[in-house]
Amino acid sequence: MAIRKWMVVASLALVAVVALTAASIGSAKPDATTKYRVALVTDIGGLNDKGFNASAYAGLKRAQARLGVEGRVFISKSAADYIPNLSTGATQGYDMVIAVGFLMSDSTAAVAKRFPNVKFGIVDVSAPFMKGKPKNVRGIVFAEQEAGCLAGVAAANVTKTNVISSVGGLKIPPVDAFIAGYQFCAKKVKKGITTLNGYSQDFVAQDKCKEVALQQMGEESDVVFQVAGGCGLGAIQGAKDQKKWGIGVDADQAYLGKHMLTSAVKKVDVSVVAITKLAKAGKLKGNTDLLFNVKNKGVDYGKVSKKVPKADIAKLNVVKKKIASGKIKVKEKVKF
Repeated sequence: MAIRKWMVVASLALVAVVALTAASIGSAKPDATTKYRVALVTDIGGLNDKGFNASAYAGLKRAQARLGVEGRVFISKSAADYIPNLSTGATQGYDMVIAVGFLMSDSTAAVAKRFPNVKFGIVDVSAPFMKGKPKNVRGIVFAEQEAGCLAGVAAANVTKTNVISSVGGLKIPPVDAFIAGYQFCAKKVKKGITTLNGYSQDFVAQDKCKEVALQQMGEESDVVFQVAGGCGLGAIQGAKDQKKWGIGVDADQAYLGKHMLTSAVKKVDVSVVAITKLAKAGKLKGNTDLLFNVKNKGVDYGKVSKKVPKADIAKLNVVKKKIASGKIKVKEKVKF
């Protein structure tokens, strides 16, 4: 009996020690050597879209190198992957989860509500306008119309037919802002210019964008601005096939060929580094936005073709300075 009583007491003591240890582990704060962890959830198209997702990934890698954070990418192959990927990032102990794209707005809002202690960032979405207004989400927004404006100036300067065009993916605010700026500034530069626009209803299938671009070139467009992510590469290829000018989007896509006039650059990579730095420092406020524009170098034009006269590039820089100073206010809404 004495031995059995001793065994019971010892067992209870062991349970108490295990419980105390588990509690201390669960409540312990990371020590100074614990790395800040960031999960990046892509939009559809993967990391080889040569634009939006690729730029975000470049930003994550830069944040890892410069800020010493640990990063991981979750690839979304379809919209059905948004919530599972965002949730996995939150449940696997990542301090911040960054959603890459406007189409992830509702999914991010829903997951952020479930994980109030995790910080979230979302590209192309204004946090104060998100469903349910989650307090732990910071929006990452861009003045796409300003980058579009610069592309429009470049296009208006080189067109010989006086017809230029744009190929959008889906009709969503970031896409339309690019197109609006493109049309607005092209018309400021050249009176009477015709601006064509069409939507592929897709951000991935290149054949759909190529079809829209070919139709536009059939209507005499000699400059095609792609605003459709990976799908838009088809529009650029169409322009190359027809020996017309192409304009890239998001990343600097000059590497696509000598037919590239320039690109409307949206520095998603810079935004990923910026929001990671804020979050790591404990300064990331939710339900508000980080704005990237010409003035703070968050949007710009990319490499300009060597065939473009220096005088035209000078004109482009004059417009850029006027946008930065506020002398030129670029419209954000598309007009047909």
